[in-house]
Amino acid sequence: MRIEEAAQEHLDDWVRLRAELWPDGSFERHRAELAQFASNKNAVAFLAIDSANHAVGFAEATLRHDYVNGCETSPVAFLEGIYVRGEHRRQGIAEALCHAVAAWGRAAGCSEFASDALIDNLDSHAFHEALGFAETRRVVYFRKLL
Repeated sequence: MRIEEAAQEHLDDWVRLRAELWPDGSFERHRAELAQFASNKNAVAFLAIDSANHAVGFAEATLRHDYVNGCETSPVAFLEGIYVRGEHRRQGIAEALCHAVAAWGRAAGCSEFASDALIDNLDSHAFHEALGFAETRRVVYFRKLL
């Protein structure tokens, strides 16, 4: 398994992986989002590539210059999404993807690496804790139609 920065060669694999993580979006919507993502100089994506040259996992990250909950510096390397196909989990792939993002963040001048997860996503909480992330706060958002 190798980790590399996302390239056009693996675009279809990357789109399929995103659709597995975020199934509410269509293939076309994910492809359009990736076109925007690729043009963002403050964004990076890393892919885990198997021996058959197929992407089996990804991590997307951005440099956030706005306030990031629980952080004290700016910019912050922010993990926007991470996913590894089920049959490839528990092999250190997600950890390697996070190490690649962290190295990218350090090279961009970041001293903090942040992420978030839905309040009920206990698997994600455990994953983050296992990688050394510390929970900083919990938030519930509200809205009212006017």
